[in-house]
Amino acid sequence: MSGKLLMNALRALRVSHSSQWQVPAATIRIPVRHYASPPKRFYKKTSVLTGDGGYEVVLDHRKLKTPKGAPFVVRSEPLAIAVATEFDAQKEHIERSRMHLSALCFTAIDNPNHLSKLDMVNYLLNYIATDTVLYQYDDEKALHELQINEWDPVIEWFNQRFEINLQKTMSITPPKVSDEDKMKVAKHFQSYSLETLHGFIFAVDTLKSIVLACAVIEQMLTVEKAVALARLEEEYQMKFWGRVEWAHDLSQQELQARLAAAVLFVHFNCSENCVKHKSIL
Repeated sequence: MSGKLLMNALRALRVSHSSQWQVPAATIRIPVRHYASPPKRFYKKTSVLTGDGGYEVVLDHRKLKTPKGAPFVVRSEPLAIAVATEFDAQKEHIERSRMHLSALCFTAIDNPNHLSKLDMVNYLLNYIATDTVLYQYDDEKALHELQINEWDPVIEWFNQRFEINLQKTMSITPPKVSDEDKMKVAKHFQSYSLETLHGFIFAVDTLKSIVLACAVIEQMLTVEKAVALARLEEEYQMKFWGRVEWAHDLSQQELQARLAAAVLFVHFNCSENCVKHKSIL
């Protein structure tokens, strides 16, 4: 076979294979992700209405309701004003992920997981053994010194506050917490209402620390300081590996916003500006 015939045969074979396996352009489907757009703002102004049961938030002429359809009613006027301010701060769309106080109120009213006060107190008590500030490491001297200087004073305050003897651990073994110490901490949380405990859980989940959460709620620490202590190891590592400003700064600000909402929620629910129900004799 001549060279010309061989080239023609190879070309024909190539064309036949390409036509056999080629997919028509019309049948090619490129996957497209569709994200749910946030709801548009449907109201012009917000206000707070006083009723027999408490304080309600009104959007134009519509009373605010929870995701389950229950009336939005809180006992604290400052809390209702804060929620109305969150709705008023929304622009063209309602960014629910940034409305932490409103989300806390909705959760407290709806109680979607049907939690009792005992369930919530047990959840907080179980967090003690996994508290961030109780796990310290002496493998790295500089980090360990930082933990001693920054974390130990808060642990000491927590022990004095609840008259307990909580000890830190230097390994992955959880610290031992006596039943007596648990009872003292449980007694403290039992004194709060079911609604207020939602704020404590939100703060603990944000900081991954019940010690830091109690310290900031009782004004021993500021919100910024508590978040900095919760991120102590991460900030230490970033000194060596670098800091991605748009990512790490955003994460820090988000934690501060969540924690600030939890602190306000607890204090507003415990404030004296609550509706006092008069008993009918």
